[in-house]
Amino acid sequence: MNKLTLPRRTRIITALVEGNSMRSTSRMEDCSINTVTKLLVDAGQACSEYQDGALRNLPYKRVQVDEIWAFVYAKAKNAPDDMKAAGTAGDIWTWTAICADTKLVPSWMVGNRDGETAKLFISDLAGRLANRVQLTSDGNNSYLEAVEGAFGSDVDYAQLIKIYGEAPEGQRRYSPAECSGIKKTPITGNPAESEISTSYVERQNLTMRMGMRRFTRLTNGFSKKVENHAHMVALHFMHYNFARIHKTLRVAPAMAAGVSERLWSVEDIVKLAD
Repeated sequence: MNKLTLPRRTRIITALVEGNSMRSTSRMEDCSINTVTKLLVDAGQACSEYQDGALRNLPYKRVQVDEIWAFVYAKAKNAPDDMKAAGTAGDIWTWTAICADTKLVPSWMVGNRDGETAKLFISDLAGRLANRVQLTSDGNNSYLEAVEGAFGSDVDYAQLIKIYGEAPEGQRRYSPAECSGIKKTPITGNPAESEISTSYVERQNLTMRMGMRRFTRLTNGFSKKVENHAHMVALHFMHYNFARIHKTLRVAPAMAAGVSERLWSVEDIVKLAD
């Protein structure tokens, strides 16, 4: 079977992690969409497996968690009932955690926005931490039982609840409602009030929407398959954690966290898939 050269595969992966759709990438590289898809699947699987093993025993102090919405195949209101029931179409959520100090994303989960997914996500996060942390989430009630089940009393956990007014007149569809205030609610332990924040994880949501065409609103670049959506998320975080210099830290998050001694290149990620 013919195989693309390493430089061409590197250019394809670079295009994907820089926010290009799969079809635009196939046009730019003059290759079939199936070639791009296979490379995404191989890279996504390799990145997921590598990070699952590498991002362990992390000595964090402050962690923030949040969820970000997208959809697969069609929005929930337009998706066929049988595909929605099978979980292959409609709304899909990516749960993310970020260290407020190193900006590393140690854990993420692609699934529904429900209690079961919350439990799996928080349990995975807890298994990667080396010590007690201060954890902050939004007001999603799914976190309450999930955090208690994964951490017990060995966490300083608080929720930051935003209070919204009405959206600006004439812009109700696309403009968010104005945030009129916040409420910091300690849940477990003794969280420091000054550190109760979700600013970094919300900024990470913007990074995801800018870095993955599948998350960009009002385009036709949305995911058509759940599996490929998850592969792209794994590839994105591999690039973000290991191969992209954070402008504030001046190093990659994995280097700041002591997980990696060097800055990876996209070519290194492609070789990992090989």
